[in-house]
Amino acid sequence: MEKQVLDYVTEKTHALTDAFSCSKEAKAAAEKWLNSIGTDAEAEETKKYIAELEADIMPLDQLIAFAGSEQGKAYFGADQAAGIVAHAQELKAAGAKYCDCPACQAVEAILEKKEEMLK
Repeated sequence: MEKQVLDYVTEKTHALTDAFSCSKEAKAAAEKWLNSIGTDAEAEETKKYIAELEADIMPLDQLIAFAGSEQGKAYFGADQAAGIVAHAQELKAAGAKYCDCPACQAVEAILEKKEEMLK
């Protein structure tokens, strides 16, 4: 991986692990990837990291469906769930594909470099 790409992904990875909305699985994968940089395991850990990020990023349609469900209302509370649905619908109408929480923003930025990461 080119140094510029590595530096960018490393910066976004730290933003991800610092995000309140980062899942424990994504945080573990991020830390494992960071620890693999410069080792023989880096290429394999990069593939695993990308796979975890692709599984964790929240598409807006899924967020809207969950927050609008009874389970989502129970998880977030009815008022907050309604606000999340409204916000997600605004994002979708504006052309966004993913949730705009700090973790999803970091993941989206990292995944934009996916092909360069795999070189």
